[in-house]
Amino acid sequence: MDLLPILLVLLSAFSSIQAVTPANSKLFREYIGAEFKGVRFSDVPINSKVEVHFILSFAIDYTSSSSPSPTNGRFKAYWDEDNLSPSHVSATKALHSNVKVCVSLGGDTIRGQPAFFKPRSINSWVSNAISSITKIAREYDLDGIDIDYEHFDADTNTFAECIGRLLSHLKEQKIVSIASIAPYDNDSVQPYYLALWRKYGHLIDYVNFQFYAYDKGTTISQFLDHFETQSSNYRGGKVLVSFGTDGSGGLSPENGFFEACTPSTNTWRKGSHSQPQKFQGYRGEGLCLRLQTSSAWVRTSNPSHTPLGSDTKVS
Repeated sequence: MDLLPILLVLLSAFSSIQAVTPANSKLFREYIGAEFKGVRFSDVPINSKVEVHFILSFAIDYTSSSSPSPTNGRFKAYWDEDNLSPSHVSATKALHSNVKVCVSLGGDTIRGQPAFFKPRSINSWVSNAISSITKIAREYDLDGIDIDYEHFDADTNTFAECIGRLLSHLKEQKIVSIASIAPYDNDSVQPYYLALWRKYGHLIDYVNFQFYAYDKGTTISQFLDHFETQSSNYRGGKVLVSFGTDGSGGLSPENGFFEACTPSTNTWRKGSHSQPQKFQGYRGEGLCLRLQTSSAWVRTSNPSHTPLGSDTKVS
């Protein structure tokens, strides 16, 4: 499917939430900076009871010329640096101890053209990526890295080895402590992430699955089936649910997103035992909580920011 309109609009309006046991802390993740609309960290309401991850979008290994070309792992910042600078990061983290900042690699396009994963060799790409990402991570005091390549000019094993070795080095050297991936259900995309997961899944903390990439009009039943399938694909991982605020795909809030994610008898639950329980045929890997005014916020696709409560609609 053509994800260009979805990604350009939604990557800075994407929300994920999951309950993390045993502390039962809540996690909210938001991609920010790709649209160059002047949005700053301070524009997003931050609840002190929720762990918030801002994901700078994107760092891309392409030149910045009018006709960009791949640079074999030499990443540069391609987000709104005027409004999301190192000083903005440090100020936000100083004000909010529950905030962490990550960087996402790849993305869909650069200057309107697909941004391909195109290494010259595994070793050279990994060496360049380690150097360039380490520099960015230290400059911005980053906590994590996200992988969001969506176009590939390499085989699945090359992708798995390049990304896996990069994550391994960054974590071993304590350059970052968080790693996530952002796959979606497409035959030209998901095989790469599954290959990475099989070899290096132990390094990946979160799967930011793009559930909003499913067809518009997705029903609650279909959404639950999709979650079941992807939880099986990334077995043992923390698969985070998501929705886009422009309603272009997936299960929207007005069509039952929150109802599907409520831990009630109408959807699914995680039992008190170590093994997930089945309930009405649905297997829960984690406990997905409803976004509420007292728990988390999401930025809409327009410049205003709206708290999500039990009666709030997002459009």
